[in-house]
Amino acid sequence: MATLGNTFDANNVEPSQPRDPVPPGDYLAQIAWSEFKTTKRGDGQYLELEFEVLEPEEFAGRKFWDRLNLDNPNAKAVEIAERTLSAICRAAGVMQVEDSEQLHDIPMVVKLDIEGPDEQGRLNQRVKGYKAAGDAPVGAAAGNAPAQGAAPAQGIASAQANANQAAPAQRTTASSGYGQAKGRAAPARGAGASKPAWARQ
Repeated sequence: MATLGNTFDANNVEPSQPRDPVPPGDYLAQIAWSEFKTTKRGDGQYLELEFEVLEPEEFAGRKFWDRLNLDNPNAKAVEIAERTLSAICRAAGVMQVEDSEQLHDIPMVVKLDIEGPDEQGRLNQRVKGYKAAGDAPVGAAAGNAPAQGAAPAQGIASAQANANQAAPAQRTTASSGYGQAKGRAAPARGAGASKPAWARQ
């Protein structure tokens, strides 16, 4: 039981409404928050990244999340997480990272999809790839079948320019193309794979 201290009257407050995931497509977004969390089994940690949509305007402010199993007894999970982190670094133009906060507030294009429904009948947002801002149009249509001759949405270039001014010194030119986990070679890791040195506390 928890005493609220006064009487809350729901008649005076508009209720929150459930929202479906944003439609599949490419969205200009930035990492707003990140934190290492312990896995449910307690045998590792994952880096949770909270993203905020910047464009298109109709979805601005919407949140979605990605989880990177950087400290896990499953070597394959660690490999996938490290490749995903590499894709994020390249999209942000920050190639060497000691703290995940170095990746905050940098606009990048994120490819989103929807999976489900799951056993509870819910649709789940899934991140499918990362790309440097300005390399692709944004929006639901852009992520599926871009119109011929489509140009990047207005505001992407200026957002990237602002991010460059506040970027860490080690930022380099971001590569183009989605850096998804599949189809890229990575060093093999043993069954005892652990969180990389930069992520250890």
